[in-house]
Amino acid sequence: MQDGAVLVTGAARRIGAAIARALHGAGARVAVHCHRSRAEAERLVAELNAQRAGSCVVVQGDLLDVPGLGRIVDEAAGAFGRLDALVNNASSFYATPFGAIGEREWEDLIGSNLRAPLFLAQAAAPRLRESKGSIVNVVDIHAERPLKDFVVYSIAKAGLAGLTRSLALELGPDVRVNGVSPGAIVWPDGGAHFASAEKDRITAQTPLARIGSPEDVAGAVKYLLFDAPFVTGQILAVDGGRGIHL
Repeated sequence: MQDGAVLVTGAARRIGAAIARALHGAGARVAVHCHRSRAEAERLVAELNAQRAGSCVVVQGDLLDVPGLGRIVDEAAGAFGRLDALVNNASSFYATPFGAIGEREWEDLIGSNLRAPLFLAQAAAPRLRESKGSIVNVVDIHAERPLKDFVVYSIAKAGLAGLTRSLALELGPDVRVNGVSPGAIVWPDGGAHFASAEKDRITAQTPLARIGSPEDVAGAVKYLLFDAPFVTGQILAVDGGRGIHL
């Protein structure tokens, strides 16, 4: 992966930006995907290009636009002349209480968390086979243990876990496919989805008694891309041990 080219979706901020920085710091060239966060993506790319000229580009696109997903892959690969890895990080997250679920919520949450990773992987596969590359999907602790009132999100992440294992079979031996499953890392939307008591409960339930950082997830992604040549079809929990007794 040294000097390899990586496409990271949803990389303009939060966990995606931490992943982009970690991979860039390890020597990769990074295509920073964004949808609406163009200004933040451009600031990140300028920061990383200042460290190593020509090592980062912005690729913009709507992951719900399936016909446009191939273009995102083509732009990322075209910027560097190759593609060595795909990190499916981008995600929508919000509550969908049962009984009030509509088609819009289904299309958005399934589209961003499951459909886009599938079609991006399919579009990237020929280049990844050529480079003997790798895919890492950012899953979620709630793929295995659903979060109440987040029905569609939990379904989508469960599907992404299944997709990770399926693609490991489909793309082996040329391409490795793994996942990272974060627990509480940063509170979505500044914690607006969770009351203070719920955040305290989640923290207390975690054996390490704290939430993680975006850099914790980024380190796991870097390990799976750079340092795990005999690992595929696995989902690495980065949750402070919370999954042990959630």
